[in-house]
Amino acid sequence: MLALLGFLTIFVFLALILTKKVSVIVALILVPVVFALIGGFGAELGGFMLDGIVGVAPTGIMLGFAILFFGVMNNAGLFDPLISRVLTLVKGDPVKICIGTVVIAMVAHLDGSGASTFLITIPALLPLYDKLGMKRIILAGLVALGAGTMNMTPWGGPTARAAAALEVSTAQLFNPLIPAFVAGVVWIVFVAYLVGKKERKRLGVQDMEHSLHDELTEEARDMRRPKLFWFNLILTIVTIVALVQVWLPLPIVFMLAFAIAVLINYPKPNDQMDQIKSQSVGMITVVSIIFAAGIFTGILSGTEMISAMATALVQIIPDAVGGSMGVIVAVLSMPLSLVFTPDAYYFGVMPILAQTASAYGLDPVQIGQASMLGQMTTGFPLSPLTASTFLLIGLAGVELGDHQKFVFKWAFGTTLVMTIVAIVTGVII
Repeated sequence: MLALLGFLTIFVFLALILTKKVSVIVALILVPVVFALIGGFGAELGGFMLDGIVGVAPTGIMLGFAILFFGVMNNAGLFDPLISRVLTLVKGDPVKICIGTVVIAMVAHLDGSGASTFLITIPALLPLYDKLGMKRIILAGLVALGAGTMNMTPWGGPTARAAAALEVSTAQLFNPLIPAFVAGVVWIVFVAYLVGKKERKRLGVQDMEHSLHDELTEEARDMRRPKLFWFNLILTIVTIVALVQVWLPLPIVFMLAFAIAVLINYPKPNDQMDQIKSQSVGMITVVSIIFAAGIFTGILSGTEMISAMATALVQIIPDAVGGSMGVIVAVLSMPLSLVFTPDAYYFGVMPILAQTASAYGLDPVQIGQASMLGQMTTGFPLSPLTASTFLLIGLAGVELGDHQKFVFKWAFGTTLVMTIVAIVTGVII
C-alpha cells in the first residue's frame, strides 16, 4: 500500500508539472499532502512536513544568499570580460557557442557543486544567448549535461554517498570508471555540436561587432565597478574555494561573501538595498520552491513511502536476470533520479540492490558504480527532487517541464554511452 501511494505521488506530481496544470510549488506541497492523508497519516503530517523544511533550510539559505552574491558580481561587471571574450572567439557561431557552453559548465563544476556551477555559468552566458536569439532551453540543457557528467568525480555527491554506503573508498568506485567518464565527456561535447548545428541552421552564423558595454542600459552602466574587477574576482575565487574546502558551513560562506561584496562595491546603504531588491524576484522564487520541495521529501521520507518503493523495486527483479543486475541498475540509474533523492537512493535503495546482487555472485561495489553512471549524476540537473534544478531553470528563465523534455534523451544517452564503455572495460557485467 505504501509503495503504491509513493509511486502514485511521484506519477501525479510529474504529470501535473509536465502538463503545466499547476505550478511546481503548488504540486510539491499539495500532491504529497493528499496522498499522505489518503494513507492515514493525518496526525503525523505536520511533523513530517516540518522535518522536511528543517532539512532543506540550510540549502534554501545558501541559495538565497548565493543569488544575492552572484547578482552583485554580475551587476558590478565581473562576468563582462568573459562574455566579451567568448563573443570574440565564437564570432556569432551557434555551434561554437554550444560547445563552449558545455566546456565552461564542466570546468565550473570541478568544485562538485551544482548550485555554484549554475550561478556562475548561467549569468555569464545568458546575455550571449539572448543577443544571438538562441533558445534559453538550450543554455539550461547544455549546462545541465556538462554539470551532470562532471558530478561523477570522486568529490561529487553521488560518489561520496556510494562510497559511504558501501564502506569503500571513492577511488575504488571512480578509478575503474575513468574510461566511461571520459566517454561521457566526449559524448556531451558531441551533443553540443549536434544541438549547435540545429541552431546554426535556424539562425545562421552572425557576423557581428559586439560591445557589451554599449548595449548596457544607463542603469546597468551605473552599477558597473570596473576598478573593482580584480577584487571581485579574488573574492569570488576565495568564496568558491571556501565552498569546496568547507571552511565554514555553506550558508555562512555566501552570507559573508554577499555582505563583503555589497559593502565594497556599493558603500551607500540605499545602493545596497537596491541590489537586494534587484535580485528579490529570482531569490524568492527559488527559495520558495526549495522549501516546498522540503515538504515533498519530508512527507515521502516520514511516511516511509520511499522505503516501500525501494523494497517493491527489489522484489520485482526476476531471478533469471539477477546476474545482470549491474547492467540493469546502470540503465535505470538516470531515470531513477526522477523518483529518489540522492540520500534516499544511495542510503536506502542502493544497499538493498547491492545486497541482492551479492546473492547472484556480483561484487556490491559494481552496483555502486552502476548507480553512479546516472543516478544524481547525469540525472541530477533535471530531477524535481534536487534544489539546484530549480536554481538552474530559475536563472535561465525556463519551465521545468520544457527543461526535462529537452534534456532527458541526451542525459539518458550519456548514461547509455558510459554504460557501454563500462561493460566493454569489464567494470559492469
